[in-house]
Amino acid sequence: MTSTSLSSSLSAPTINRPNVVAVGTIVWLGSEVMFFAGLFAIYFTLRSTSPDLWTAGTEKLNIPFAATITTVLVLSSVTAQFGVFAAERLQPRRTGWKPTQWGMIEWFFLTYAMGAVFVAGQVYEYSVLVSEFVTLNSDAFGSAFYLTTGFHGLHVTGGLISFLLVIGRAYAVKIFTHRDATSAIVVSYYWHFVDVVWIGLFLVIYILQ
Repeated sequence: MTSTSLSSSLSAPTINRPNVVAVGTIVWLGSEVMFFAGLFAIYFTLRSTSPDLWTAGTEKLNIPFAATITTVLVLSSVTAQFGVFAAERLQPRRTGWKPTQWGMIEWFFLTYAMGAVFVAGQVYEYSVLVSEFVTLNSDAFGSAFYLTTGFHGLHVTGGLISFLLVIGRAYAVKIFTHRDATSAIVVSYYWHFVDVVWIGLFLVIYILQ
């Protein structure tokens, strides 16, 4: 091989292929969008057929409490993104006690705690509504409320489990690599998704009464 051909081969552009895991996650989240779109459709359909039930049902909702746990969940997206920033610079653990020195693990633990507060708040809200005889099979409002918020709660719980898996993996590996960072990024995609869905649910159920 001549020096000219060698130089040409060395200077050839490198093709950057998209990460398969990230692309697969985005495609899967697309299917989840369709799933929640169906839930929204069910909610609006039942609401249009039973306006009086919605008037009575929404009066029993604790909007300030729901707004509080919603704020916690939205802020958890911020902490999750800080964890992603740490993962992208390949810093799994803290280098000091200041938040600016935290690694992915610390930010994800905080995100997990905030998500757990949201789920606990949702369970508490359910218990209060059940005590006021708003159940899954009480009427159309109860069915729509528990169906939409319940499926979302299951998705949040799945996200919490994913955070624990990513944190556990970071503890298990000796060297934190870009592959491990990709797992953190993928989980953050999912978490941002469930946060956005909940904002939509909160506006529809609690605000647009």
